[in-house]
Amino acid sequence: LFRDGLLDLWEERCAVIGLAVPALLRASHIKPWAHCDTDAERLDVYNGILLAPHLDAAFDVGFITVADDGAIVVSDALNADARSILGLNHPLRVHRLADGHRAYLPWHRERVFGGPLV
Repeated sequence: LFRDGLLDLWEERCAVIGLAVPALLRASHIKPWAHCDTDAERLDVYNGILLAPHLDAAFDVGFITVADDGAIVVSDALNADARSILGLNHPLRVHRLADGHRAYLPWHRERVFGGPLV
């Protein structure tokens, strides 16, 4: 249900780079499933972002996060070579971010963002 909701919300495209291959897209939780207080929070489409696999992985481990204006913020823990290879060396943003997402984003910025050193 969660993934289907995100596919609908972002019209089967990565919310950042626009990749339109649904089989490759990941339904990424902003506040992880295990940390949600209720099933409603786990399934809330506004607790998720539809991402290409490399962005999903970077988001999950905290190498990137999302500012309230949708800008992708990259952790200093990710070195310049990795940033370049991942396409994170230029400004990116989540398109069509809604107020519902903004309710979850502070949790990610405060508890996940920073990432392990690479």
